[in-house]
Amino acid sequence: MKYKSVFGAALAALLIVVPTVRSAPAGTWSARLGVTYLDMANKSDAFTALATNFPSGAVHVSDKTIPEIDFSYWITENFSAELVLTIPQKHNVSLAGVGHLGTFKHLPPTLLAKYHFSTPSDNFRPYVGAGVNLTLISSVKLQVATVPLDLESSSVGLAGQVGFDYELGGGKYLNVDIKKVYIRSDVIAGGASLTTAKLDPLLYSIGFGWRF
Repeated sequence: MKYKSVFGAALAALLIVVPTVRSAPAGTWSARLGVTYLDMANKSDAFTALATNFPSGAVHVSDKTIPEIDFSYWITENFSAELVLTIPQKHNVSLAGVGHLGTFKHLPPTLLAKYHFSTPSDNFRPYVGAGVNLTLISSVKLQVATVPLDLESSSVGLAGQVGFDYELGGGKYLNVDIKKVYIRSDVIAGGASLTTAKLDPLLYSIGFGWRF
């Protein structure tokens, strides 16, 4: 799968780096503003509705570019905790062979523990991270053939990341980051689940941060 190859290659590259410098002093805080592209996996289980058999992957949720703000705290010189935040995001939903079903909003705060590798360069500081995502789903406006559809109100799933900070001096840094987040919700009609939509997005981010 695409995300496994991305994370595997990145992790293998990071693990061969020889630790020679410190990442950041314990007790350091940082804030980062960035832009993130959500690349949805768009997987769903096969199901039957409207006298039609829909294949797996028939539910499609739109990709989107979103703002992101992150806050990190260094527990030690190499370990930090990061909270990833954004604002509620609106997505379009369609069904193969039917077309547009409507929209919903989601808010996906994510908490990650990160290990920052030291490198021979004082500026280039790669890291890996893992944690948990809580996605809150709201403003569901979906229907098919006048039949209203609903989604579960929340999703809890694992999250992983690889990336690097590039120090610019004066406590400022450039960040490049890739995350994999597991977000899933049942699609419900008449109180019964039709299928499970597996959004499971890859998030590609670039941002600018400050340490304080």
